Amino acid sequence: MITTKIDSLENFSGTILIPVFETTEKNLIPVKFDDLEIPSSVFYGKKDSTYLTQKGENLYLFIGIGKNPDYKSLKTIFRRISFKEKKLFNKKLCLFLPEEFASEQAEAAMSGLLLGTYDLGHYKEQEKHPFLKADFELNILAVQDYSVWLSKAIKIARAQLETLSLVDLPPNKVTPKYLALWAQDKGIQYGFDVKVLGLEDAKKEYLGAFVAVGRGSDNEAQFVIMNYTPKIAPASLKHVGLVGKGITFDTGGLNIKTSGMVHMKCDMAGGAAVFGAMQLIADLQLPVRVTAIVPCAENAVDNKSFLPSEVIHSYSGNSIEIIDTDAEGRLILADGLSYLIKNYKPEYIIDIATLTGSSVGTFGYECGALFTNNEFISKKIQETGTSIGERLWPLPLWDAYKDDIESDIADVKNFSGKPVAGAISAAKFLEFFTKEHPAWAHLDIAGVAFGDDEFAKSKHATAYGVHLLTKFIENL
Repeated sequence: MITTKIDSLENFSGTILIPVFETTEKNLIPVKFDDLEIPSSVFYGKKDSTYLTQKGENLYLFIGIGKNPDYKSLKTIFRRISFKEKKLFNKKLCLFLPEEFASEQAEAAMSGLLLGTYDLGHYKEQEKHPFLKADFELNILAVQDYSVWLSKAIKIARAQLETLSLVDLPPNKVTPKYLALWAQDKGIQYGFDVKVLGLEDAKKEYLGAFVAVGRGSDNEAQFVIMNYTPKIAPASLKHVGLVGKGITFDTGGLNIKTSGMVHMKCDMAGGAAVFGAMQLIADLQLPVRVTAIVPCAENAVDNKSFLPSEVIHSYSGNSIEIIDTDAEGRLILADGLSYLIKNYKPEYIIDIATLTGSSVGTFGYECGALFTNNEFISKKIQETGTSIGERLWPLPLWDAYKDDIESDIADVKNFSGKPVAGAISAAKFLEFFTKEHPAWAHLDIAGVAFGDDEFAKSKHATAYGVHLLTKFIENL
């Protein structure tokens, strides 16, 4: 795709996209553009409405964006156009950005157009989206210079598209080894260091909880460690640590799932968000040091699988009683957090995971659950999420919930055994392994990382977390 800024449509021939702010159906002033006039009785910019017309060799697609469109709405509107109206695109497309557009709105529109190229049919024979062809020309018509924001939008979309594929591809493709190789390839391409601990190395490092989860699978677990340092570092360099759950498929282990297993390829969506964020952070060359760990494993059923009532030893040195093998994500996150804190000592830590159905029961599919011991992180990450449509809402970490993870035989147990407060008790388990780090947050994204929308017939990835983590780090 070739992106070019143009000053007029004089020599342009193709399709032109014109976003229009909403007025009213009875507005006396018609919508005007390039000598075209559309009466308000026909089209007045109502959100999600469109009007298509032709003049000469050009197609004009007027796009209603509503009165005060937020970031997510704009992104979705333009993704829809790109996804559903690609038959209107030939080799040349022009995106008109009205003078009233804020920079973030231009970013959202461009990002949405590129996300519209994503199709779930990875194993179908189908023609490439026009945008993905090398000779496709995307022209930008605008009075203001949005080039910095449009470049950023392309990088955001590129990282999110990678994340969508990682989560949606089948588990016989996306194994722990696949994710490790993906990280190594992207590290070379975008400029971050990658170290991978295979099974034997993980054993030598005493990553006992991580090793236990992957014991029942023929696909060897991979403990992926990524380090990004900006080429031009400020005098005071902040250091952020990320940990993502990378369970490439979750049967539940010996506590086997009785429903919904078909969707368990998505159980690495937290890890995929961290992978996508690392690509984007390096692509944007953010002036922040980032260390990210994604423990990747498959929770399978086998005679070697770890057992309910088994006691295992974690990297922290603490023992864990296994109450439920389907509470495996918190086990690999525990070792990831402990390894991060002991060896890298970041100032801020965020872990992200499709961890509990309880968070879905609380918030449905509207936002992720936020747990944090730090007021600054709580406020900042919620503001960030709201600004881009990746919302979070806090739940408590009160000491009253400590009883849920206390064990008679070990230092801690991995599941309360209760049908209530599941997301909270899981967060309390993770908190135990942070060793009272003063700036830690846990994001439970089980309800927002994988779902239904207009862009496919079946449940699929959302890439939730990629932009959220990156923007949060960018604004520290």
